[in-house]
Amino acid sequence: MTDRRRTFVGLAGLGLAVALISVGPGHAQDPGLDAWQGIYAVFSHPRCANCHVEDARPRWSGAHYGKTRVHGMNVQRGADGLGNPGLRCTTCHQEENAAQLHGPPGAPAWHLAPAEMVWWQKSSKEICEQVKDPARNGNRTLEEIAVHVRDDDLVGWGWAPGKGREPAPGSAEETYRLLQQWSAAGAPCPAE
Repeated sequence: MTDRRRTFVGLAGLGLAVALISVGPGHAQDPGLDAWQGIYAVFSHPRCANCHVEDARPRWSGAHYGKTRVHGMNVQRGADGLGNPGLRCTTCHQEENAAQLHGPPGAPAWHLAPAEMVWWQKSSKEICEQVKDPARNGNRTLEEIAVHVRDDDLVGWGWAPGKGREPAPGSAEETYRLLQQWSAAGAPCPAE
């Protein structure tokens, strides 16, 4: 073996050792956490999080809005999540997106998420723990959540939000599969 070849083999071995040390125990990829990261990217996206608010006031946020702000016209949750009397969500939000750029988005049964399902500005760990907790997820199993994400028309709007709005990443079907993978892996939550 030539000196040049020995040097190359030595460096290659050193590179492999460094790679193995950096991945080592505790740093190995976890399929459940990998799936959760994809789920979190959807759940924390403005198309989803804007209506999962704690203060009963939906948000307008995302790249197309510039600065995040509270929904105009003093829109609020109301007692049933469908808006206040005299200004129901469906006053502006019809069954389909408006045709004009930035017109009111639409989907069947437009409403805010239930008050116990607050995601707005929550960490990955906080949302993960909430999704697993029936007291804070609409009393659903993980399978029921996966089906809800895949089949609910209002949730599906997040991937077809109308002209000028950035859709949530992936698709409803992809997020459904990620939820199933995450659940099958024991539904782990990130440490932070």
